[in-house]
Order: sequence, then C-alpha cells, then structure tokens
Amino acid sequence: MKQGAQGSAGTEGPWSAVQAGAVGAEGAVRGEHTHGEPALPRPRPLVQRSSVRGQIVDALRAALVAGDLRPGEVYSAPVLGERFGVSATPVREAMQQLAIEGAVEVVPNRGFRVVERGARELAELAEVRSLIEVPVMLRLARAVPAERWAELRPLAEATVRAASSGCRATYAESDRVFHRAVLSLSGNEQLVQIAEDLHRRAQWPLAGGGPSGRGRADLVADAHEHTALLDALIARDLDVVRVLVGEHFTGAG
Repeated sequence: MKQGAQGSAGTEGPWSAVQAGAVGAEGAVRGEHTHGEPALPRPRPLVQRSSVRGQIVDALRAALVAGDLRPGEVYSAPVLGERFGVSATPVREAMQQLAIEGAVEVVPNRGFRVVERGARELAELAEVRSLIEVPVMLRLARAVPAERWAELRPLAEATVRAASSGCRATYAESDRVFHRAVLSLSGNEQLVQIAEDLHRRAQWPLAGGGPSGRGRADLVADAHEHTALLDALIARDLDVVRVLVGEHFTGAG
C-alpha cells in the first residue's frame, strides 16, 4: 500500500493530540486505496485508550481548521490511522462523525473527501449566526449583571493570547469557548448547541484559500472584538452590542 511521505516525529500542529504507536494496530484494514494522498505531519503526544475516538475527532477537527486536511482531498482511514498510531477503526468512526457534521463526505472504497466550500456558504453561516445570537445577546445585555460579564474577561483575554500565537486551531477553540460561555448565560442548552455547531462550521477552510484565508493580524483583530463586546455588555450599550456582534460574524469570514 503506497503512502505519502510522513513528517518527523517532532512536528508541531493539530496532529499533536495523538502519538504514533500509542495504541496497537488491529491488523491490516482493507477497502480504502491510499495512492497519491498528500503527506501529513506525524503526531506527538499520547492517545489514551479510553478515549481514542474522541481524541481523534478533536485532532481531525483541529487539522481541518489549520488546513492540514485540505478541501477536495481524499484521506483514507488506514493512512490516517498510521499517523495516529492506531488502527483504522477509530479513525473511520471519527471521520464518520465529521461526515455527520458536514465537514467531509464518504468516497466509497477510498475514504473521505474534505468538503469544498465557498465564500457564499460562509456568508450564509454568518447571517444565520447573527440572526440567532444578536437577539440573545441583546436580551442578555438587559438582564445579566455587570459582575457576571466581568467573570468572562479571562476567557476573552485567552482568545487574544491564542490569536497572537498565530495558530488557527488554537484560536478556533478559544473562540468557541468564549462564545459558548456568553450564550450559556441564556440557560438554553439547545441554543448553545445549535450556535456552536454553526460556529464550528464557520471555521472550516475555504476551497483554494486555506482556512478562510485569515492571518495572525486578522485573528488578533477578531479576538479584540471579544473584549470590546464585554465592555459594551457591562455598560449595557445595546447599540454597540448590536454593531459589534454583527461585524464580528461578518469579519469571522
């Protein structure tokens, strides 16, 4: 079985959630051809046996945001399993989860293709997020006391640090944590779950342009909007909250 060239064991990046050799292989897995697949960096840290699938889902999501899983490319579970040091089974299960989320699609007898998406889809996601979250944040701005908003300051500052690192996957996670914390104040778990799903989808890469084509400066500017939003929420300045949230979703693309 032909495979792409692998990176060194010391490669950093989203694949660092797992480490080759941590879990023993379960024998050869058939049915997916690996010819011509792009090379992927080898992961570093240890996979815990009790949560292999979950860790691989997280690592694949991070790799997707970082652009290591490229739109239009087909990846097979056996080859990805070798990168992670696990059998193809948990990788295939993890990729099936991404297929349910709409990030990849099944290619019979080959593996999974990363979905190609354009600017129009990203704009539509931004519009839907705005329709959902702006009214909620305006309601929360009227009802939540200033001290509760102040408690979220460390999360907003964490997004700035993550953005400054330049790692899109690290920033994506901290960004979701902040938004989830804000919306959780609504007490509506269904709302939080739907908003987070839309948020995650908005972070997937665009076809031909990397992960939304965003550089460090864009990430830092986006992160600083979190602190500005908190200031407006504490001040109960509804007009500023409305503008900031709307521009935040538009700029996230």
